[in-house]
Amino acid sequence: MPADSFTLCSDVEVEPLPGTAKQATVYVLYEEPGPWSHDVLDGGTFGAELTEKLKARMKKYNAALQLIRHPTREGRVIESHHLYLVFSDIGLTEVLHVDGPEAILDLDLSGPGLNGGQARVNPLLLVCTHAKRDRCCAVKGRPLVAELERRYPFKNTGDVVWETSHVKGHRFAPALLLLPWGYSFGRMNLEATEAMLAAAMRAQYFVPGNRGSGLMSPPAQAAEVAVAAHLQRQGEDVSYGQFSVESEEVGEDHARIVLIDGTRAHTVTLSTHAASGVISSCGDEPKQGRYWQVDSLECVEGAAR
Repeated sequence: MPADSFTLCSDVEVEPLPGTAKQATVYVLYEEPGPWSHDVLDGGTFGAELTEKLKARMKKYNAALQLIRHPTREGRVIESHHLYLVFSDIGLTEVLHVDGPEAILDLDLSGPGLNGGQARVNPLLLVCTHAKRDRCCAVKGRPLVAELERRYPFKNTGDVVWETSHVKGHRFAPALLLLPWGYSFGRMNLEATEAMLAAAMRAQYFVPGNRGSGLMSPPAQAAEVAVAAHLQRQGEDVSYGQFSVESEEVGEDHARIVLIDGTRAHTVTLSTHAASGVISSCGDEPKQGRYWQVDSLECVEGAAR
């Protein structure tokens, strides 16, 4: 059956969130208050010549470029551009101020401390509002970021919440990216986002709406969210960066992931399942999707090497 042209893809909730996160290790966040084209690297935002150079720079370091802007129109009148460099594998963000996007071409993204940036302590929360990519991001992202700005004004809280370009998964709108740890979130309301931000200030893992870590493969993302949820139900505190993948066996329909947590080993088995009626973007036809489901979870104390 054709999708209703007025059906928002994010209103069709037929697949779980864990295992759907944007994958990246290094992020470059560039403040661009002007209009964003459908794909920020399609030449429509920065022109063909600069875009090709930016693509090459990102490819060299396997980095992801996100455009960001202030939630208010007044805040988009700027004299210099924020430029954040995020190294998710070590949970570190650096900030610079630059005159234009050409400065990105001079970046050495092989590690922190190489570009004259200043390390920052507070997390960054990016809310996708990229309407030209998908209208869900405007319909659901903009009201959320506007209310966050109203409750936590930029001038009082600092540069924590930003609008951003596409972060993958507009069918899960509002789609959020939490940095420096690189966790994607979806289907978040205001109350959940406030709670997630409060937890992030302490680097505490937040399970509701969590799509997983961008440092992990889809089955490992789903496994980690399940382990974190299990530990929290047992009354334990869980922090971002607490788990690492010791081993990963992934087949076409089954996976076995072993996560290390201090001296504990968490073994998670998963299988893929069908999700019918997935609408990837607004206006697309429904299709069959697949997702990773946790089948078993076992924790062994003293098993980690």
